[in-house]
Amino acid sequence: MSRSDAEVSSVALLDVVRSIAFVGDLAMGQPIDHSPRVAWIAGQLARAAGADEVACAEAATVALLRWSGCTANAPEFARLVGDDVGGRKALLAIQSSSGGFRAGTKGSGSAFHSLSRIHCEVSGDIAKELGLSEAAQFALRHLFESHNGAGAPDGLHGEQVPSSVYTASLAGDLDIFHRLYGLEQACQLIGQRADVLYPIGLASLLIDNASRWLAELENDPTLCSACSLDAVFAGRTTSLEILADIIDLKLPWMTGHSRRVAQLAKNAAMALELDEARQQKVYRAALIHGIGRAAVPNMVWNTPGKLMEPEWERVRLVPYWTGRAARQLGALAGEVDIASYAYERPDGSGYYRAVKAAGMPIEGRILSAATALAALRAPRPWRDAMDAADAMALMTAEAAAGRHDADVVRALFKEPRARSSKPAMAPVTALLTPRERDVLRWISLGASNKEAARKLAISPSTVRTHIESVFRKLECTTRASATLKATQLGLL
Repeated sequence: MSRSDAEVSSVALLDVVRSIAFVGDLAMGQPIDHSPRVAWIAGQLARAAGADEVACAEAATVALLRWSGCTANAPEFARLVGDDVGGRKALLAIQSSSGGFRAGTKGSGSAFHSLSRIHCEVSGDIAKELGLSEAAQFALRHLFESHNGAGAPDGLHGEQVPSSVYTASLAGDLDIFHRLYGLEQACQLIGQRADVLYPIGLASLLIDNASRWLAELENDPTLCSACSLDAVFAGRTTSLEILADIIDLKLPWMTGHSRRVAQLAKNAAMALELDEARQQKVYRAALIHGIGRAAVPNMVWNTPGKLMEPEWERVRLVPYWTGRAARQLGALAGEVDIASYAYERPDGSGYYRAVKAAGMPIEGRILSAATALAALRAPRPWRDAMDAADAMALMTAEAAAGRHDADVVRALFKEPRARSSKPAMAPVTALLTPRERDVLRWISLGASNKEAARKLAISPSTVRTHIESVFRKLECTTRASATLKATQLGLL
């Protein structure tokens, strides 16, 4: 009997935290070592301010996860600025005393507060799911608060704002401004933001030590990867599905995609009679195969038809960026390597390596076909989902043309072997009524209230009533948070 998916996907907590940070850096248009560097600086700043080891670890953790909610508000950012990745990169570079995020969205009504609320609520939900402390959860729910009370989402000020929010903000500004403008100007900009975004005393402490800390990072880059968290997180594990769900939040129509690919891949591996270790490997690889998608703007993903060459080049590098995550998922380096084959094809027509069958491990061929099948069976903004018969016909034709492994395709369409025992899902699914689940399913895929009403043949006001009920039952206030929680509970 094979182990449960929960056992198979249980991995080191710190590996997942670092990978979430990696996804965040890609989505924010930052270098992939940005968050680890910021976490290390935040830990040093907390220590210099007299914090104990617990508080220093909290400062580093909050800094490492401060972009954990950025996939959640990517659709809203895309509607606001077009290129959500480039737009956020530009906001972080703005030289404004009130902060780039607030200054850059000033002419867009309530955008700063609404985007912050989505980001912060999901960041806090992720921290809770990861089993982090209540203090860390609270800090991550208030990442964009300011010392002067003009921040978001709740307008906290002064000592109401957790110190770890201040250290994360200061460390982030130092790393970004130093990289863009040099140390002297970085310190000047931080000084201008003192007593606005963060306390002047803490800002002065950072400025006084900035040159030394940056030199330490440059002379020994391994300092930033450890983030002083190894001992704190030692022996702690979490589910890899949380990382899959965070990845998929970036595009509403991808909700649950990585989980579906993982199940298809695992079933195919079982049908092909791979041993349990290889079944586990392909399942885990499927969960994380979409890491690199965070680097590509939503407007590219939402484009129907053929992409222009610059956009296609960004898409082609998605599995490359997934492969680069191996440094963060140290214990899962093998799975990350398999994950980077998700878009390869046995005839060499795939990407990014354009490798042929002989160079693709069987797990890679399984993942490639499972990814394609999951995409065909789900709706996209420009087309409806294919039914099982049409998907099978297309996949079979692709296999005959050499673009998929024929044995793998046959395995994908075999009925999975029944498990000897299955936990009862009734108590969870009973949390929402069938109609509430219908409404949630559509809004999780990005449908507006009017679109959901049309799909379900009910009025928009009825949809709104059901959404309010769903939010109340799931204890959330945003669609992104509802989608994340519902996915984790198996409601979608």
